[in-house]
Amino acid sequence: MIIETDPLEAIFVAQAARPDHVRQVNMRALNPFLRALLVIDGTVTKFIEAYTMEPLQIVRLRQEARRLMTEHNWLEAEPRTPVIAREVLLRGAYSRRIYAYAVSLVMPDRLPDKIRLRLQAEGDGIGRMLLDSRLETYREILWYGKEPADGLRQQVPELQAADVISRMYRIFLNGRPVILINEKFPSDGNWLPSPD
Repeated sequence: MIIETDPLEAIFVAQAARPDHVRQVNMRALNPFLRALLVIDGTVTKFIEAYTMEPLQIVRLRQEARRLMTEHNWLEAEPRTPVIAREVLLRGAYSRRIYAYAVSLVMPDRLPDKIRLRLQAEGDGIGRMLLDSRLETYREILWYGKEPADGLRQQVPELQAADVISRMYRIFLNGRPVILINEKFPSDGNWLPSPD
């Protein structure tokens, strides 16, 4: 007897905790590229580069030091803890296509000095920094879903999709969460590579 289960169910450890504005999406209805982006626990940049055969540029839209206003459960951090808030685009170096938009909260006090210094450099992605540093990290994918793209159009005018597929994950170093990342991909494939 075959019992039908969702093979991806165990990947998303906090699916029930996704924000209210993020709707459930049928994973089977997504194209394979989007499904892979949602479950990958390596660097998204490397995956997109391999899929498209195009190097990606990290375009930093905003980066600022601030302090948490309230306790942050996903980062296991108290109010007033210093963080770096960061917004970036992943853009094709040749095609100029935007493949992803990402918002991150970084705990600088939990990172080695060499990573903190690289965070200041324009053009470095978090995944590349961690990979280059050869630090042992672990990624925990929290949730995924579909959300309206309305609030994203100011930061990404190229976006034509009505909705984006969104996922949240955190990166651990030395057993503690150091980075929380929310990545967004267009649900209609508008930024996706054209099939050849």
